[in-house]
Amino acid sequence: MTRQLHLGGFQIASHVPHSHAAWRHPASDLDVFGPDYWHRVGRTLERGLFDFVFFADLLAVPTNFGGDEAEALRRGTQASATIDPSLVVASIAAVTQRLGVAVTKSTTYFHPFEVARIFASLDHLSRGRAGWNIVTSLSSAEARNFGLEKALDHDVRYDRAQEFVEAAVALWESWEPGALVGDKTAGFFADPDKVHRVDHDGTYYKTRGPLPTPRSPQGRPVLFQAGASPKGKDFAARWADAIFEIDPTAEGRRAYYDDVKSRASNAGRDPEDVKILPSFIPFVAETSSIAREKQAFHNELADPVSGLITLSVHTDYDFSSYDLDAPVEQVEVPGSQGLFDVARRLSERDSLTLRDIGRLYAQGILLPQFVGTASEVADQIEASFTAEEADGFILSAAQLPGTFDDFVDHVVPELQRRKLFREEYTGSTLRSHLGLDG
Repeated sequence: MTRQLHLGGFQIASHVPHSHAAWRHPASDLDVFGPDYWHRVGRTLERGLFDFVFFADLLAVPTNFGGDEAEALRRGTQASATIDPSLVVASIAAVTQRLGVAVTKSTTYFHPFEVARIFASLDHLSRGRAGWNIVTSLSSAEARNFGLEKALDHDVRYDRAQEFVEAAVALWESWEPGALVGDKTAGFFADPDKVHRVDHDGTYYKTRGPLPTPRSPQGRPVLFQAGASPKGKDFAARWADAIFEIDPTAEGRRAYYDDVKSRASNAGRDPEDVKILPSFIPFVAETSSIAREKQAFHNELADPVSGLITLSVHTDYDFSSYDLDAPVEQVEVPGSQGLFDVARRLSERDSLTLRDIGRLYAQGILLPQFVGTASEVADQIEASFTAEEADGFILSAAQLPGTFDDFVDHVVPELQRRKLFREEYTGSTLRSHLGLDG
């Protein structure tokens, strides 16, 4: 059988996904704080047979740029206005039947018991379609919302995350399969011999267990992660079922793919059980020239300062004091890893200024843009997929939510014609969509 790709749709429970320009598009729907918008997104992605919708999340209005939230609010940058994505995905799950629903929860500002219960409940309510995107939260603005003066050090955050996931997994496994009996005649509800305490007593967390939520359809949610640093990639290689990645270059995506698959193998896992899913923004139209016009119109809406506000959040560093026309190589970000390293690599190749990086960041947080007719966009997807840069892709919108409609109506049929994507769902759980039933 031909290797088939996986598809997810990227969202934040907000007016801005990756692209800051998206909310300014005349055709974008800004009614993102009620259910109708999210139900439309979910139904569209399910119509397109997507594996899942994926929600990133940030826990603070941006304050990193210039020391307060004024510019972020004025310009409407990423995370300047959000609602709780775990409630949004529960609403989406209620109006869909097969679409997976993945949501971000931080291991730094929540407790393993709380997160284990949320995702076991979501897995029940969705009949086995839940996924957890594991993040460690690097922003000092987020830290202050939880009573801390600054974010925890990088390595400490990942040490806590390791223990957090161990405790959560133990809680999910505290109910054995078959523990819930429900025998009305005998008055026998649950078998106590199949429900166990956890008694986790670690360096950072304690939890007695058992989880009061019975074992869910998947046993545990699909685990997503987006590690970019060496320690982050080791964490992802150990725990993640699927990895969200950002890199605008083919060579960068291939290097990441090879690196993480190797780390998974070294961790004793089958590399095929770790799905690597880069993200991109598609611009699809009837002709190549119309698609390029759509791309140019979108990119012109991108404000460089808004991009730098978001980059300040993603690096926990204030870029407001720099000259926008300064070369990026003159900017030193202490301890920077991940996306700023990608920005630096781009600037070394193309001699970019901070203004250029800000504009690229506002256009879509350095995501590549796939542009053209349905056939041409499918060509770009197929080339990346067959070059083993990816096991699939996560689409991000340039227009809310019209980008998803364009892709589902035009590109998905082309991918199906090429036998690269499913023509129907063959399973009912997110784990089955991703080929992770075992």
